[in-house]
Amino acid sequence: MTSELPPSKTPLLDEVHFPADLRQLPEKDLRQLADELRAEMIEAVSITGGHLGAGLGVVELTVALHYVFNTPDDKLIWDVGHQAYPHKILTGRRERIRTLRQGGGLSGFTRRSESEYDPFGAAHSSTSISAALGMAVARDLKGESRNVIAVIGDGAMSAGMAYEAMNNAGSMKSRLVVILNDNDMSIAPPVGAMSAYLSRLISSKSYRAARSAAKAVTEKLPRPLKNAAKRAEEYARGMVTGGTLFEELGFYYVGPIDGHNLEHLLPVLKNVRDMKEPRPVLVHVVTQKGHGYAPAEAAEDKYHGVGKFDVVTGAQAKVKAAAPSYTRVFADALIAEAEKDERIIALTAAMPSGTGIDLFAKRFPERSFDVGIAEQHAVTFAAGLATEGFKPFATIYSTFLQRAYDQVVHDVAIQQLPVRFALDRAGLVGADGATHAGAFDVAYLGCLPGFVIMAAADEAELVHMVATQVAIDDRPSALRYPRGEGFGVQLPTQGVQLQLGKGRILREGTSVAIVSFGARLHEALAAADMLATFGLSATVADARFAKPLDTDMMRRLAREHEVMITIEEGSIGGFGTQVMQYLALEGALDTGVKFRPMTLPDVFLEHDSPAKQYAEAGLDAAHIVATAMAALGRNGDYLASAAVSGLKRP
Repeated sequence: MTSELPPSKTPLLDEVHFPADLRQLPEKDLRQLADELRAEMIEAVSITGGHLGAGLGVVELTVALHYVFNTPDDKLIWDVGHQAYPHKILTGRRERIRTLRQGGGLSGFTRRSESEYDPFGAAHSSTSISAALGMAVARDLKGESRNVIAVIGDGAMSAGMAYEAMNNAGSMKSRLVVILNDNDMSIAPPVGAMSAYLSRLISSKSYRAARSAAKAVTEKLPRPLKNAAKRAEEYARGMVTGGTLFEELGFYYVGPIDGHNLEHLLPVLKNVRDMKEPRPVLVHVVTQKGHGYAPAEAAEDKYHGVGKFDVVTGAQAKVKAAAPSYTRVFADALIAEAEKDERIIALTAAMPSGTGIDLFAKRFPERSFDVGIAEQHAVTFAAGLATEGFKPFATIYSTFLQRAYDQVVHDVAIQQLPVRFALDRAGLVGADGATHAGAFDVAYLGCLPGFVIMAAADEAELVHMVATQVAIDDRPSALRYPRGEGFGVQLPTQGVQLQLGKGRILREGTSVAIVSFGARLHEALAAADMLATFGLSATVADARFAKPLDTDMMRRLAREHEVMITIEEGSIGGFGTQVMQYLALEGALDTGVKFRPMTLPDVFLEHDSPAKQYAEAGLDAAHIVATAMAALGRNGDYLASAAVSGLKRP
C-alpha cells in the first residue's frame, strides 16, 4: 500500500517556474498565486533572514508586472534590490531561495550575473530610473521595441538622483515606464475605486487620443490662449490625480492605484504597456510595507530586515550577544559626550537604527536629523552646521559615504571644516556582500589633505575615539568601526581624548613587527602567539591613526625588525600605503626591513559569514603567520608544521 503525499500548499506556484508559465494562467488565478508567493517568501526568509517587509509589499505588483510585460525581453529594473525576493521566486530561482545571503547562495539583491531577469544590479538606492533611461535610449538607437520598466520606492524617492533622472527622462522622447512604489503614504492621497477608475481612464487609448486631438486644436490658438489651455488641462489633471510634480518633470502620470488590488493593477499596466507615444510614463502605486503578514504589519519598521524567525508568531530568533555591538557602543558614547556638550549634532541618511542614531534621537530629538537617502545633502548639511560652531557627527555606513564623495572633498575637506564622520560597517559585512562592504573609505579619505582618520581596534578604543573626534575642532575627521559585536573588553566609564597621530605597542618582540589598523588587532595578537611556536618573537602595534601617521613608531619598527607587516580591513591605497609611502621617502625600505602590506584582495568578495570572508581575504591570524614566514624564507617550515599540528593553513 502506497502512502499519498500531502497536498501542496502552493499548487499554482508549483507550476510557475518562469514568468512565461505565469502568463499562461487565467487572470482569476492570480490572486491565489499572489497569496502562495507571499507564503513562500515568508517561509524562506524565516529560514535565512534578510529583508522581508519591502518584498511583502510588492507581491501583487510583482505578479502583475511579470503577467503583463514580456520579461526578460522587456527589461524590469528593481530599485533597492531587496524588494526583489518575490521576483526571484518567479524567475527560476525558487529552488535556491532558501540560500539567500548564504555563502554560495543567492544574493540578497538583484544581480546581473545571477539571472537574465536581473538586467541591472541594485543594492544602493535610487539608480533605477537612470539605468532604465539608458536602456530605453539604447533600445531606440538599436531600433528595437521592448518595454523598459523601473520600479522605484521604499524610500528611494528621497534621493536626488531619482529626480535628476526624471528631469532628464522628461526632456527626451523615449518610451519609459516608471512604477513609483509608494509604501509609506508619504506622497499618495487616498486610493480606492474612484481613483482606480480615473487611472484606468487617463491611461486608456481613447482618453489619450482625445487629449492629443485637443492639443492639436489648441496649437492653432494664439500663444496666450494656448498657454492658458495647457495650464488649465494640467491643473485639472493635477486636481484629479495629484501628479502635478511628475507632469512638470515631463512624465505622463497615472495613479494613484492600490498596489495590492490586481483588478486595479492589471488594466492600468496593460494600458501603459500598449502606449506607443515616445514619452515617459509614471504609474503611482500605493502599497503597504509588510503587507499580508500580521507581525510585519504591526512592527514599527515593518520587518525591514530580520534574522531567522518563527512564521506563526513572527518572533525573531534571539542570539545572546557575547558583547555589545559596535553600533550600540558608538551610540552610547556619543550620547555621553552630548550630555556634556550641547553643540554635538547627530545626522544619518535614512539609517537611524542601523547607525544607532535612533538611540541618540530618543535622548536628544532636537539635535538629531535623519535626512533620508540623501548622503550628498547630509555631508553638506553637516558642513553648514560646522561653520556655525556646532559639532556634527555624520554617521553613515562606509559604503554609503561613497555616494557623497564630491561633497566630502569640496564642501568639507577643502574648507577644512570639522565635520566628524562616523563610518559604521567598515570592513567586510557578511551576508550583504560586496555592495555593502566598507572596503574603500581609508583609501578615498586618506588621499585628502588634512583629514584625521582613525580605526577602532575594539569597543573600548571606539569610546575613546568618539571623545577624540569631539575635541577635533580645526579639521575633518573620520572614525571607522566594523559591523557586529565587539570583543567583550571592559568599557571605560568615559572616553578620553587620544593624542592625534600616536599609536600604541601592545607586545614587544624582535623579529617581526605586526602593525594593525582597526579590528584585526586580535588576529595580530593570535598570529604573534603562533609565531612564538616557531621561535619567532613578534611586536604587535595598534596604529590607531592612518592620518596623521605615527611616524616615530613606524620608523622604529622598521629599524628594529627583520619583517614589518601592516594589516587592515580595507583595500589597497589605505593604511599600508600611507606607511609604505612614508618609509620609502625616509629611505627605510632601501635596506634591511622586509615590508609586507596585508589588505583586502583586489576583488569584490562574495557574501558569506564575516569569518569566512576574512579567511578568504587572507586577513586572519594564519595568513599573517604565513606572510611573516614567507618573508623570512621559512614558509616550508610553516606548512610542514601546519600539516602536523593542525594549524590553519592559508
